[in-house]
Amino acid sequence: METKDSTAQAAPHAPVSRKLITYPSARDGTPIHIEYADEGDGPAICILPSLARSGRDYDVVAAMLVREGFRVVRPEPRGIGRSKGPMQALDMHDFAADVAAVLDQERIGPLVVVGHAWGSQPARTLAADRPDLVCGVVMAAASAGKLPPGSQEQPYSRLRDAIDGASDPGLSEDERIDCLRRAFFAPGHDPRVWLDGWSIEAHEAQSHARRATPVDDYFSAGQHVPILDLQAEHDAVVIPGVMKPYLGDRVTVQVIRDAGHAMAPEQPHAMADAIAAFARRVYGSRSGA
Repeated sequence: METKDSTAQAAPHAPVSRKLITYPSARDGTPIHIEYADEGDGPAICILPSLARSGRDYDVVAAMLVREGFRVVRPEPRGIGRSKGPMQALDMHDFAADVAAVLDQERIGPLVVVGHAWGSQPARTLAADRPDLVCGVVMAAASAGKLPPGSQEQPYSRLRDAIDGASDPGLSEDERIDCLRRAFFAPGHDPRVWLDGWSIEAHEAQSHARRATPVDDYFSAGQHVPILDLQAEHDAVVIPGVMKPYLGDRVTVQVIRDAGHAMAPEQPHAMADAIAAFARRVYGSRSGA
């Protein structure tokens, strides 16, 4: 496994090291390159981004967590930044393996992994596939993948047109802003901050992985780790209150006020505070504190 390092300054509080690892695909040995940001010292937190978006969306959240005494690692999904690899016929296990390669390279884990929206699916898959690497999962504005008893909806179906349209280069800017407003942002927040930063290639590969992977492969994030279901007050995409009825006391529910599905650009401080508090509880329980 090769590692290349460069250092960038994302915020004045501390340097962010941007790294690149190369590891062989378990399928056929094809080299896969994964870029990731690594900053801070202390108990580690890994953040996985929303559909077709970059870990850079969490620059403010990560900076706050570093100031709270955590180390934050943010892998970029294939197709974003310098992360490269096969993009066809992928499933959630492939995306989880990319994250595992980063954590193995850094020799960190078990740690708390945060999956924002789509990112909760590879986060939970990682917990199921590699329980040695995960001690807690935060589902941030994340759909569960199952439905409440009696529901007639289809999982992951709410506002599908707006979710897909937000990054569609064939739509006008006004149409994309409307998609962003309907699917991602709470009233009173400017959706234009997410006009840029989308990867069409990642969108297609990640959407295929969602469809191709049986939900029971990842739904419960393995059998044991605690889960924070971090819900957004004005989330128009997520069906709330699904995880706890299925998994009981493993799940803690918390609501971020004045936020929509995007959450991170709307309420980064509240998001970071919730993640930090959960991580402290998880690491405290493991140390016996």
